[in-house]
Amino acid sequence: MKKLDAFEKDILDAYEKGRLKSTSPSKAKLAKFKAAATATFLKEKRVNIRLSTPDLMDIQARALEEGMPYQTLIASVLHKFVSGRLVESSSSLTRRPSGTRKKRHAP
Repeated sequence: MKKLDAFEKDILDAYEKGRLKSTSPSKAKLAKFKAAATATFLKEKRVNIRLSTPDLMDIQARALEEGMPYQTLIASVLHKFVSGRLVESSSSLTRRPSGTRKKRHAP
């Protein structure tokens, strides 16, 4: 098991001390979640793409961190992009999460 960061340790501590309370989502949120889940699983087409080995390894590592299959992560990122919910920020070229590679530019 990987080491917990400070936030995760706080959550675990709160859980172990019984300070967390289980809640149920509202009917509106539950309907939204169900609609998103249904839309996510409607897969009608197969697409094959070629990726560089380093890119695929980074995607697989990120998917592992997120706890999902890498194909699901790729589909999710593409869906967010085409639906306008994923945009490149101007700071993305200068600030990166630790452990990620610099953006490559064509020669």
